[in-house]
Amino acid sequence: MAEVASMTAAMEDIRAAASTLGIDISNIDLDSIRLPPGEDFGILSDDDDLHEEDPLDYDVGFGNIVLVDNLPVVPREKFDKLEGVVRKIYSQIGVIKEGGLLMPVDPDTHKTLGFCFIEYNTAQEAELAREKTNGYKLDRAHIFAVNMFDDFDRFMKVPDEWAPPETKPYTPGENLQHWLTDEKARDQFVIRAGSDTEVLWNDARQLKPEPVYKRAYWTESFVQWSPLGTYLATVHRQGAAVWGGANAFNRLMRYAHPQVKLIDFSPGEKYLVTYSSHEPSNPRDTHRVVLNVFDVRTGKVMRDFKGSMDEFSVGGAGVSWPVFRWGGGKDDKYFGRIGKNVISVYETETFSLIDKKSFKVENVMDFSWSPADPILVLFVPELGGGNQPARVSLVQIPSKEELRQKNLFSVSDCKMYWQSNGDYLAVKVDRYTKTKKSTYTGFELFRIKERDIPIEVLELENKNDKIIAFAWEPKGHRFAVIHGDSPRPDVSFYSMRSGSNTGRVSKLTTLKGKQANALFWSPAGRYIILAGLKGFNGQLEFYNVDELETMATAEHFMATDIEWDPTGRYVATSVTSVHEMENGFNIWSFNGKLLYRILKDHFFQFLWRPRPPSLLSSEEEEEIAKNLKKYSKKYEAEDQDVSMLLSEQDREKRKMLKDEWERWVNDWKRWHEEEEAERQRLRDGEASDEEEEYLAKEVEVEELLDVSEEVLSFDFDQD
Repeated sequence: MAEVASMTAAMEDIRAAASTLGIDISNIDLDSIRLPPGEDFGILSDDDDLHEEDPLDYDVGFGNIVLVDNLPVVPREKFDKLEGVVRKIYSQIGVIKEGGLLMPVDPDTHKTLGFCFIEYNTAQEAELAREKTNGYKLDRAHIFAVNMFDDFDRFMKVPDEWAPPETKPYTPGENLQHWLTDEKARDQFVIRAGSDTEVLWNDARQLKPEPVYKRAYWTESFVQWSPLGTYLATVHRQGAAVWGGANAFNRLMRYAHPQVKLIDFSPGEKYLVTYSSHEPSNPRDTHRVVLNVFDVRTGKVMRDFKGSMDEFSVGGAGVSWPVFRWGGGKDDKYFGRIGKNVISVYETETFSLIDKKSFKVENVMDFSWSPADPILVLFVPELGGGNQPARVSLVQIPSKEELRQKNLFSVSDCKMYWQSNGDYLAVKVDRYTKTKKSTYTGFELFRIKERDIPIEVLELENKNDKIIAFAWEPKGHRFAVIHGDSPRPDVSFYSMRSGSNTGRVSKLTTLKGKQANALFWSPAGRYIILAGLKGFNGQLEFYNVDELETMATAEHFMATDIEWDPTGRYVATSVTSVHEMENGFNIWSFNGKLLYRILKDHFFQFLWRPRPPSLLSSEEEEEIAKNLKKYSKKYEAEDQDVSMLLSEQDREKRKMLKDEWERWVNDWKRWHEEEEAERQRLRDGEASDEEEEYLAKEVEVEELLDVSEEVLSFDFDQD
């Protein structure tokens, strides 16, 4: 319709122009009109597009083609099935071109030849396919050998005679643990403020940090230390990167993952998991999730996981990070994730499911790994309106043998807390009262290392107390609980040992009415910070659990984060850009003494650099503890030297302040002398500045401010 309207309008214009020129258009044969050669008056012919040639795409090589060898040799009737299997495997990596899967057949036997060619849209997809499927185990007899098609030129040029490879001199790599050899035994930390990221030493003796490395725009979102402190990871739109070195932070490896949002290291730093979610092309679809598991040292993708957001969500509450939870201690042998009615556990030798199948658990809601052993604990809620009780089960991996099970009744919710050595497990159980209108809380305490894994039930004296926080003592046998109602809840300490009886839990003490809603144990145990964050405005209480006494109380107003250094000697409290004011961090001693304070605008992150476990045996540590005085002499002497240096610095500072005061006084004296003549003039020639030489007189001065007259009328007839 639009074309017809435009043509009609054009004819009207022609008629109007003809009328102006006095031409009768009805007598003209328009088809007989011929334009001069090469002239179109700006009007394109409908046939011009037939003369335009489409630009041709010329392939400059075969970099987008891979050769997959060691496929099964099958007859014609099984050809389609084999092609479908191969297509399913390789289409998950990238888009295969139409007709891009070629599987040659022997013309005599009509069987496949055991290899195929696959053509992708891009060379990057082909390279990824080679990297991820070379060595792929289809079955016991068929393990894929995958090569790039372009590599065959190189293979054909292999000389007939062998020549020894060129020997390159050994160049040792950087010592990535060099920072642990610091003579002052200091710890490092990283901060992000504004566009800058800085790594610094905590020089508590000098009461200030010492810079190590600083870089602007080092990361596009956040930084993260690896669990043993070897690497610092940064996150970018193209992927992640890790940095480290002896004297500077050099980039050690990149991990390509576009639009990566989150990262997570395995406990032993062998693997890095990256996560991204992508907007769907169809608004009715959910976000698409991509997870890659990289080898940290080589940067190779060991396995990827792709699917919709629903496939990775837990209980309909969205994706819970980390998606994969690592187990088996620092060996990085196993990792798992929860799915609908299953727990999928993978082993890192082949990155496949244990026994090639997931662990089926009907209605499983949550699970977690022991920090030290390949044992996982899982929680299954009540089913059938309470006819089938909730349960907590301990399962050994890889055998999937159930080690212990505890049935729980009238359960509202469960939370599981492992002690850092995996010696104990606390399960916080919220139960409904008989009326179902309210809940109360108790604890199921598992002694994992004891025979038959005995379980003990702990209930608070007031069962209706709300549990605000729970925390195990690292490497110890004690735990702390904040319970009660805000703003003054109670804090109770318990031990899994009771005097001579190590098999009973006992309460150590209860601290009444504390302004606390978070617990922060020292990594070495013994000391704990009772913290009041958010609504409590940064209240801090440093508590000695051995002596059951408060060492100090303090405040870091509006503090948002608290973190102990890995040795348990120092504590950092920080105010991040969640608040607009007072951004920065404070460094405290373990017993609550404020050492120094650093203010930073737009402060985002503070992270201590983790330390790997000590290389000393338990016997060597005991020997050091027994002879601590002998070893401490060296450090006491160093402390004394530092103290003297600080005293000297204090003296210099006081001297500087004194000199500044004297300069200020001398300047005022000079100005006083320069203004002497002016003062004498103002005193009518009197030269002396001494006040006592003058007689003070009081003079009264009367000043007429205003005069007004008013005529008053007077009646003579009035009395």
